[in-house]
Amino acid sequence: MAGRTQRVLALDGREVAVTSPDKLVFPDEGITKLDLVRYYLAVADGALRGVRGRPMILKRFVHGVGEEAFFQKRAPARRPDWIETAELRYARGTSAEEVVVRDAAALAWVVNLGCVDLNPHPVQAGDLDHPDELRIDLDPVPGVPWGQIVEVALVVREVLADHGLTAWPKTSGSRGFHLYARIVPDRPFPQVRLAAETVAREVENRAPALATSRWWKEERQGVFVDFNQNAKDRTVASAWSVRPVPGARVSTPLTWEEVPGCRPEELTLHTVPARYAERGDPWAGLDGAAGSLDALLALAERLGPAEKPPKGDGRRVVTQPLVEVARTRTRPEALAALERWRARHPDVATLLAEADVLVDGMRGRSSVWYRIRVNLQHVPEDRRPPQEPLEADYDPWAGVTWPGGRSIGT
Repeated sequence: MAGRTQRVLALDGREVAVTSPDKLVFPDEGITKLDLVRYYLAVADGALRGVRGRPMILKRFVHGVGEEAFFQKRAPARRPDWIETAELRYARGTSAEEVVVRDAAALAWVVNLGCVDLNPHPVQAGDLDHPDELRIDLDPVPGVPWGQIVEVALVVREVLADHGLTAWPKTSGSRGFHLYARIVPDRPFPQVRLAAETVAREVENRAPALATSRWWKEERQGVFVDFNQNAKDRTVASAWSVRPVPGARVSTPLTWEEVPGCRPEELTLHTVPARYAERGDPWAGLDGAAGSLDALLALAERLGPAEKPPKGDGRRVVTQPLVEVARTRTRPEALAALERWRARHPDVATLLAEADVLVDGMRGRSSVWYRIRVNLQHVPEDRRPPQEPLEADYDPWAGVTWPGGRSIGT
C-alpha cells in the first residue's frame, strides 16, 4: 500500500476513493485513514442506524486528532451527485445544506473527509423541526468515579421508564455516558429540550448526592445530567462513533446487563469490530421503540419552572468566587496558560480541588476554542488572587460580521 495516493472501494454499487489512505489519523496508535474507514464499514449497519437519514455536521480532523477539528455545516461543493443534503435554517438567519448519510458508500465518503466521529442532528431530513430522539449526556465533574456515572445512568433509565420511554445506553467514548430514547416526532425543539431538562431535574430529585441539573458549571457537583444537547443545532457523537481521544475509544451501545461492569477504555477501534461481529448491535430494536413525551411534559408542569440564577444589572450574578485565566484557540495552549497561572500562585494552586479548575470547550465559528476558569471556593477569602489580565486572550469572533452587518471583535 506504500506510495499509493488513494484506495478505491466498491460500496453499494458506487466507487468511493479513500485519499491518502496511509495518513495517520491517530499517530500514537498508528491508526490510518484507511483503518478508520474499514472500522466504520465493519460496523456499518449499527453506525447507519445512528445516522441514517439525518443531516450531519462534518467535524473534520484534516490533520489527524493531534490538531483541533473544524466544524463544517455546509456540504462540500465538490461532492458526488449521489450525496444527499438537507437545508437547515438557523436562528441567526443563516442556512446550510448539510450532508445526509443513508448507506455505507456515503458513510465511507464522510469518513474520508476527516470525520473521526459522526455528529448527526436528532431529526430526519424529511422533518427538520420535530426531533425523533431524546438525548441525555451524563457529564461527570472531574474526579467523579465511573461507578457513580453508572448509578446515575440507572436513575435516568428509571425516570424515562416511569414516563413511558425506553432508554438505550452507550458509552460516550470519552469521560461520560449517553442515553437515548426514541420519541414520536410530534414536538418542536423547545418542548423536547424541556422534556430533557425535566428528566435532569427529576434525576437530581431522586439522587441529589449523585447528580445535578445545575446549568452553571461552577455550581455542579457529581454528574451533570446535560439536557441542552436537545437544543436546536446541537449534535452528539452517534452510536459506534470513534472518538478523537487517546486509544481511539468508541461510543459503544450496550445492553443494560452490560452497563454495571463495562470498561469504556476496553471499547476501542481495535476491539469493537470483533465484539460487533460476535454480538451484533444491542440497539437493533431502537427504531421500533418510539414513545410519547406527554408524561414528561406533564411532569414539567407539576415541577414548575426551573430555578434561574439571580441577575444583577441585566447579567447573571456569579455565586462562586471565579477568576478567568485564559482564552485560547487550542486545549494545549489553555493548559499551558493554566500552568503559568499555577506557577504564579503556588500557594493557591495547592488548595484547589480537581473540580475547581473549569476547562470549557466553547463552540466558535467553525471550531472549538477553550476557556480556563478557576473556582476559588476552597481558598480562604483573604488569600484569593484578584482577577488579573488573562494569560492568553484569544478572540474567536474577531472580524466576524453577522447578517445585518453587525460586527463582533476587532
